[in-house]
Amino acid sequence: MDTRLVELLPKALGLKNGDAKFIKNAGAILTQPFGSAMRSILVAVYELDAREVIVIGHHGCGMTEIDAAAMKGKFTEHGIDPLAIETLENAGIRMEKFFRGFDRAEDGVMHSVKMIRNHPLFPKAIPVHGFVMDPETGEIEVIVEDYRE
Repeated sequence: MDTRLVELLPKALGLKNGDAKFIKNAGAILTQPFGSAMRSILVAVYELDAREVIVIGHHGCGMTEIDAAAMKGKFTEHGIDPLAIETLENAGIRMEKFFRGFDRAEDGVMHSVKMIRNHPLFPKAIPVHGFVMDPETGEIEVIVEDYRE
């Protein structure tokens, strides 16, 4: 989601338009195994012939500062009825989990890499890598490289 990465990330990876499918979300975090981001990954693999998946987080990510309780307060400040929030929580939607951040970008990346690798519909033959980028320099750190034999 960080706008600093729009041009920097493809350049750092040596990619041109059309070389890769980009799925962007807050923190590079998959919050649920059957959510839209995971669906997009599966479509990329099965319908668009993606041969590898790379989860890329970045240092200085705003998700390290997310506070679910504070978010709930902001909802009501912006006119969301507290009863709506209570109804969602009573229905099993846990704001603490839904808005879960992380302490380090590496932790968020590994969470998503593991969720993809362990997904029951994800093919074991497709590698899933994890990178963290410095949004100031474009330097990319490999957290996990997944060329399984």
